Parts: sequence; C-alpha cells; structure tokens
Amino acid sequence: MYRIRFGIRLKLLLLSLFLFAIPWLGYKYVWELETYLRIGQEQTMVGTARAVATALHERPSLFDSQSSYLKDVKPGTDLYAHKIVDPIRLDGQLDDWIDYQHLMLEYNERQLIEQNHIYSPQSLSFQHMVGQFGRYLYAMFAVTDDNLVFRPENSLRVDRNDYLLIAVTDQMGEFRRYIVAPQKSGWVNAYLLDDNLDSVRPIQLETDIQGSWQQTEQGYNIELRFPLEIMSSKIAFAIADVDDKIQRQTNFIVGTANPNQSDSLGTVLVPSPEIENIIKGLKYSNARVWVVDKHMRVLARSGSIQEAGGIRVNNQYSQANTWWEKLEQKWLFPLYYQILTKPPADFVDELENAFALKGQDIKEAMTGESSSHWRLTPDSKAVVLSAAHPIFIDEQVMGAVVVEQTTNGIRTLRNQALEQLFHVILAVVFLGTAALFLFASRISFRIRKLRDETESAIDPNGKILGNLEASKTKDEIGDLSRTFHSVLDKLQQYNSYLENMSSRLSHELRTPVAVVKSSLENLTLSQQSGESEAEKTEYIDRAQQGINRLSTILTNMSEATRLEQAIQYNEQEYFDLGKLTAGCTAGYQTAYPKNQFKFDDRKVNKQVLGSPELFAQMLDKIVANAVEFSPPESTINLTLVEKNKHIQLCVSNDGPTLPDNMHEQLTDSMVSVRQQQDPDKTHLGLGLYIAKIIAEYHQGKITIQNREDHTGVVVIIELS
Repeated sequence: MYRIRFGIRLKLLLLSLFLFAIPWLGYKYVWELETYLRIGQEQTMVGTARAVATALHERPSLFDSQSSYLKDVKPGTDLYAHKIVDPIRLDGQLDDWIDYQHLMLEYNERQLIEQNHIYSPQSLSFQHMVGQFGRYLYAMFAVTDDNLVFRPENSLRVDRNDYLLIAVTDQMGEFRRYIVAPQKSGWVNAYLLDDNLDSVRPIQLETDIQGSWQQTEQGYNIELRFPLEIMSSKIAFAIADVDDKIQRQTNFIVGTANPNQSDSLGTVLVPSPEIENIIKGLKYSNARVWVVDKHMRVLARSGSIQEAGGIRVNNQYSQANTWWEKLEQKWLFPLYYQILTKPPADFVDELENAFALKGQDIKEAMTGESSSHWRLTPDSKAVVLSAAHPIFIDEQVMGAVVVEQTTNGIRTLRNQALEQLFHVILAVVFLGTAALFLFASRISFRIRKLRDETESAIDPNGKILGNLEASKTKDEIGDLSRTFHSVLDKLQQYNSYLENMSSRLSHELRTPVAVVKSSLENLTLSQQSGESEAEKTEYIDRAQQGINRLSTILTNMSEATRLEQAIQYNEQEYFDLGKLTAGCTAGYQTAYPKNQFKFDDRKVNKQVLGSPELFAQMLDKIVANAVEFSPPESTINLTLVEKNKHIQLCVSNDGPTLPDNMHEQLTDSMVSVRQQQDPDKTHLGLGLYIAKIIAEYHQGKITIQNREDHTGVVVIIELS
C-alpha cells in the first residue's frame, strides 16, 4: 500500500496553510470596522434629524393649515394631496394618473352619505385621489355608473342629474359649496352654490374650478383642477347618482364626507411649501429627509434615497489603462466578488411616492424620543437606515423629522478596503508559501547532504573512513554538522585508541606474564637441579611481583566503575575548599620530595557542597599526572582564584605541551599521551577520567590546556 511520505517540504507546505488565517482575520476586522462605521452613520443621522427638527420647533404656522392638529385621521375622509411630477392634462382620459394608481382610494357602500334605493356597486362607486402640482390641487374620479344622466340643456336645476358636489372652507374660514353638473361630456366648470345648506341653487360660475367630464363604458371620469388659495385644509367630495331620466330622483350619494355639513368635512393635507423651502437645501446632504405630522403623514420631503448612499466614495472602477488595473478587473475583482457583494446601482424604493410613513423609529419619535431603525428594501438589495427626531410645539409633539440613508457608501468603502487587503493577503500568502517552500527545500537539501556525508564517513562494518567537513553556518543544522564532526572526530580517536589498546594491554601484560612464566620455569629447573632455597625464594618473589602487577592492572581498570557506584551513595557536606587544598598540598610535598609544591589561595573563601575525600582523590589524580610529566626539581603551582563569579582551582606544571588535537580528549576513558612508560608502572589513561567524574559530582568541570608561554600544562577545575 502506497503511503505519502511527509517530508519537511510537505510539512512546511501544510503549515503554510495557516497563512490563510490572515485573510480571515482581515475579513473579520473589516466587517467589525463596517459595524463601527454603521454606528457612526447612525449617530450622524440622528444628529442631522435633530438639527432639522430644531429649525421647525415652536413654529405653529407651519402646521396650522396642514390638519396636523386633528386628533384622529380617517382614511378616505382625510385626504392627502400627493406630489405630482408633471401637470395633469385635463382630458378625462386619466392617462396621466397611471403612475399613481396604487394611491387611489375606493369608495362604495361604506362611504354612502344618502341612500334612496337598494345599493348596487354597479349603480355607483368610484376611485379617487387628489394631487398637488405647483399651486394647484388636482382631483380625479373614475366613476362606475350603469346609467349616466346628464343635466338637461334648458334646465336651471343642477341636482336633477348626476353631479359632483365639492365643499371647502376658504382661507377666511367661510364654508363654500361647489357643484359640477355637465350637460354632456367635455370641458366643465364648477358653480358656486347658495349658502343655504337646504338649497342646491347655483349663484355663479366658478371658473377657477375647471376640468373634464368624460363618459366611459363603465360610467365616467372626472378630472378637476383648482388653486390652493380658494380653500384651507377642510374639503369634501361627493358624487350623486340619478338613474331615472323621468323622475330624476337621487338614488345614492357617495363621498369622502358629507358636503352639506361644515363640521363633518374631511381634510386634505397638501405638502407644505414652507417646510419644503426649509429642507430644500438638504438635498445636497447625501440623505433623504422627510417631515411628517403627528399622524405620520408626509408634510415635505427632500432628496432621493437612490443617491443617499451615506459616505461618498470615489469610483475606482474606471477604464483599465495599466496592466495591473487590467489584472484587477479581469481576474482579481471577479475572484473577490465571489465573497463580496457590490452595492446595487438601483433598488426598489417602497416609499418613493409615500404619503404616510410608518416605522418603529417614527413611533418612538412621536413619544418624544429620537430613534433610529434599519430596514431592508423589498428586493433585499439595499439596507436603509432611518433616524427620526420629534418636532415640538408648546411642548407637544406635532410631528417628526425623518432622515434616511442607505449603507451603500459604507459597503463600497468596505469592499475597497477588502480589495486592497486581499491584494496584500494574496501577495503575502503567495510569497510566504513560495519562501517557505524554498526554505524547506534548502533545509531538506542541507539535511540530505549531511546525511550522505555522515553515511560516507562510516563503512557498512562501522569503521570510520574519515570525517565530514564542519559547516560554518550559524544555525541549528550548522551546529548539528559541527556536532557530527566533533562526534566523528572523538569516535575516530577512540577507535584509534581501541585499535591500539590490544597492543597497549599486550605491552602492559606481557612483562608481568613473562616474569611469572620465567620465574615458574626457573623454579621448576631449580627443583630438578637441586638449587638452594634462596634461589627458589627469589624465583617465587619475582613471580609474586608479576602477579601483583597483573592485579594492579585489573584494579585500575575497575576503579572508575567502582567510583561511579560509590558516588551514588555518598553523603554530601559543606567543606572549605582552601583548607582542603592547603592540606593536600602539604601532603604532596612529602609524597613527591623530588618536586616543589606551592599553593596560593588569594584569600578566596569558598564553601563547597560535596565530599572532601572524593575531592582530595581528584586532586591526587591531577597532581600525580602533573608530577609524572614535570621534570625533577620543578615547581607545581596550585592556585585558587575567583573569576566571572566562578571559583577556579588551577594546577600548573612545567613539561611537554599537549598535542593540538588532544585538549578535549584527555579526560575521556583510557586515553593517554605518554611517550615513555616506566616498566614497573601501568598507565591505562583512567586517572583524568576519574578526576572528571568527581568534578562533575561537585557541579564543576575540568579543562586541560597549554600554558600561554608553552612551557607546560595547566589543569583548571571550575566550580559554580
């Protein structure tokens, strides 16, 4: 079964996947930034609404004629004059009203004012709305009437046929009634009626009220226009239906309110030109502003929500000129916008022609508290933020200012930030992955090279063929290379020692064995020849000496092992290093009379935790080694100094210097550099090794080096 080999390059490549956490963190950061921007936008919107409301506080004249003082608003009775974009052609075709069909109200049995016959919707019902353009009020009626009856040509009566009755209060508060009763389809004007509410007698033609009455298959259409100056906010429309051309009795009257009762008139709310003039300049504020009365009906508005994007951001998606811009628009941006979403160029505005607003923010504003509200457009393309602030008159809430913006500016700013961030992230991820791959390849190459060099330095049988070249690089692999170089060098020296060990042991053992053998042979011959007892005793003594030398060799070889075992069970105590060394120095003068010994403690007082017996044994080994290599009558110096917060005990002697490559190997087991040996003594290279074991037991180390003047050797025991 094939298994994937996870080398360094593959592992680092997998680890480089964590670099993709960078775009995620950046993405989250930008989203958090957008949240803070939205909070800032919300506070700004509330501040704008407050500023506009401040300009409208305590100005009752702006609301007197706007029916804002009504306690209740009755739909269908209290009308709203919608803003009309273009003037209406008074032809009775209603073509100009198509864009406002959704604003038309239906009037039928529920709005009956008078009934003299069994009601049928086909007999009389109509759709109605009013609109305002400039200083004129427009009204339309799409009437369903199964039997249209016009006024006779020679009749002075205007109420014996189908007619439209209009009741208003003028600017002076006077109650006025007008009637439209045509003799045929076409252009019409209204007649002013008598003040007697029981009479329907026209007294004069009112040319300011003009329009068109056109018969249709379903009934007829009426379009009227009259100046706003002839009325205040009180108004009512009613249509009377007459079906019998002989009796000419009124069957039904359906209307917005009873036009014959001045106190029952409804109202018409016309967007206030005064308020519009106040907020007109806000259309440049990158926001849509509404002013509503306490019934949430629109008094004025300024600006367009399509252009109210909040933060203005420069468009950077212009025509690509450079190779980088072409790369962005052709490859990078399409990739980014798999995650991001562009703000829509257009979206559905459900409040485009609204005459009344609703929302939690406005409800709270009507309680006297400013508030804000987020909503999603019906097509879910845009998020709209609205902020509302109350308008106070005599400490009463008379209306509210509503300011709206979309988050398109913030979303565009967010997208641009993410685009730049993704540019950097892609570069970092790509370059980082490439750098890691190259770095891993370099490391892998160096490790493989080190492996190959190490394998080539040793043959299959374990014999060291040579050493590898130590790396000069100052990193871990360089350290490993130098360590391998040092290890192979030590192994090579140790193997050389082991290779020569047989000859050394043979040399050490040959003499005592030969002495024993020759002594035994001579003893045998002496017994056969009958030699004297003195000669036999001599042969026995010589054999005993050989056996003793063999015993000494075996004892030296096992001394290190016994010492390591003894150290494990040795109890530690504090002892004065200076006094111990001084005492040992005096003993050495007696033990080695051919040499001079000098000790200088330099007034260093050092308490050492350990074993004074073992420490003295360590000094014995070092001094014995110094005596052996120093010439007779020379002085061996022992010095106790404090250096770099460490205590150093130095043993210095005259004599031959150390070989260049043996400074660090002399304290190893069974290593010796003696050129000549006393035939009566054995040297297996264990003395300094034993000294090193004792030094390590006392938390110290031994260093052997040549003197600076190359006249001898110094052994340094450093204790922490």
